[in-house]
Amino acid sequence: MVRLFALIVFTLLQTTNVFAQNNVGYGISFAPLVEKLIGGVVNISTTHSNKNAEAKPEIISANEFINNYFVQDEGGYISLGSGFLIDPQGYIVTNAHVIDKANEVVVKTSDNIQYNAKIIGIDDMTDLALIKIDADKQFPFVKIGDSDKLKVGDWILAIGNPFGLGGSVTAGIVSAKSRDIDAGSYDNFIQTDASINQGSSGGPMFNMSGEVVGINTALYSTSGLSMGIGFATPINLSKFVIEQLKLYGKVERGWLGLKVMDNTQTITLSEKQTYAEGVVVSSVIPDSPSEKAKIQAGDIIISINGKDIKNAKNFSRTIAESKINSEIVLRIWQNEQTKDVSLKIAKMPETKKEISNKDKKTLNKIPEGYISALGIIIKNEKDYVIIEEILADSDAKYKGIKSGDIIKKINDKNVNTVKDVKAYVDYALKADKDNIKLDILSNELPQSLKVSIINND
Repeated sequence: MVRLFALIVFTLLQTTNVFAQNNVGYGISFAPLVEKLIGGVVNISTTHSNKNAEAKPEIISANEFINNYFVQDEGGYISLGSGFLIDPQGYIVTNAHVIDKANEVVVKTSDNIQYNAKIIGIDDMTDLALIKIDADKQFPFVKIGDSDKLKVGDWILAIGNPFGLGGSVTAGIVSAKSRDIDAGSYDNFIQTDASINQGSSGGPMFNMSGEVVGINTALYSTSGLSMGIGFATPINLSKFVIEQLKLYGKVERGWLGLKVMDNTQTITLSEKQTYAEGVVVSSVIPDSPSEKAKIQAGDIIISINGKDIKNAKNFSRTIAESKINSEIVLRIWQNEQTKDVSLKIAKMPETKKEISNKDKKTLNKIPEGYISALGIIIKNEKDYVIIEEILADSDAKYKGIKSGDIIKKINDKNVNTVKDVKAYVDYALKADKDNIKLDILSNELPQSLKVSIINND
C-alpha cells in the first residue's frame, strides 16, 4: 500500500512538472519580460479642431461593432492611442486611425516625458502610421519579430494605453490567425483573447521572446469594452509599409491591373482544370500590364516566379510588395493549358477621391440612373441592375468596374432596381461612410470590393 501511494504521488509530481514546463504562464511571472519592454511603448494623444470635431467616431470596418473610439472635448476632440518605438532615433509605429486628421500629436514615453510628434507618413490601406519624436538622447526601442512563426495557442503580451490610463499590460494567447474582419484589402489579422480596449490601438503585441509580432488594431465588442476578441495586424505585413513610410512618407505599391479571387470548384471555368489552388482572375483593367500581357478574366494564376500562390490576399500582398519596374513571371492556366507570362510591375495608381468637373460636363443630360457618389450610370434590366457607364475619374473605374457589370448587392443587401441602389448609397452618405461594399457579376464571375463614395452636394 505504501509503495502504491508513493507511486501515485510520484506520478502526480511528474505530471505537474511536465505541465509547468510546457505552459509558460504556469507559476511564472511576466514581470521580468515586461520590465524589458515597457520603455519602448508610448502613449499617444491627438487634438482636433472644431472643424473636424463635428465628425462622429468612424467605423474602421464594415463590421459595425469594430469601431475607432474618441473622447469628446470642448475644443474639438481628443483621441487616445498607443504606439511603440522601433529605433533609438525616435521613430514610432501606431495605427493610422489614431492620428487621422490630427492638428497635434503628443507622445508620452514611459518616463512621463511628453514630446510633440511629427507625422512621417500614413497608410490607410493597412491602417498604419509612422511618427517621430526628437530629443538629445537615444530612446529605448523594441525588437521586431517574425509573426509567421506564431502558432494558435502561443502566449502573447499586449501593452497599451486603454482609456488613457497609461501603460497597461494584458496577457493572452493567439486565438486564431489570418482573420478577415472586412476592414481593408490586406486583412490578415491575428486574433487574441488578451484584453484590448479603447486606447490600445497602435500598441504592440509581443511574443514570449520580447519581440513585436503584431500591432493591436481593433476589438470586437457590442458594448465598446473588451469581450475577449481583439485583432492585431501581423508585424510581417507591416514591415514593408513601415520601411516605405520611413523612406518616402507614403507607400509605393506594385500593381498589375487585375482583380483576383480564391480558386474554388464553383468558379472554375474549365472542366479540365486540375489546379485546386492559385487564384482566378475576375477582371483586367484596360491599358494595365496585365491587359498588355493578354491575361484574361477566367485565367488561373498558379505561381509568381516559381512560388505557388496560396490565396487572393497572398497574391495581392506579393504584387504590392514587389519592386516597381521589376520583371516577374506568372504561370497561368489559360485556354486549358499552362503557360508562363512575363510582366513588368507598375506603380499602383493613387485612389481618386473626387470626380472631376470635366467628366461631369460630359453628361449633357443627367440620366435617371446617374449615381454621382459612385460616378456611375446604371439602369434596370429585368430584375437586376446593370452598369451602363463609369466616369473616368471615379474610384469605381480605378477598382476595375466596367460597363456591363451587374450589381447584385450593396453592403450585403440585395438590389433589384435603380431605386434600391440610390437608397443604399444615400443611407451610407447620411451615415458619413467613406465607402460601400459592392457585390457584382463581371464576366459572369462574382466579385466583391470596396468602392469610395463622394458627397457631391
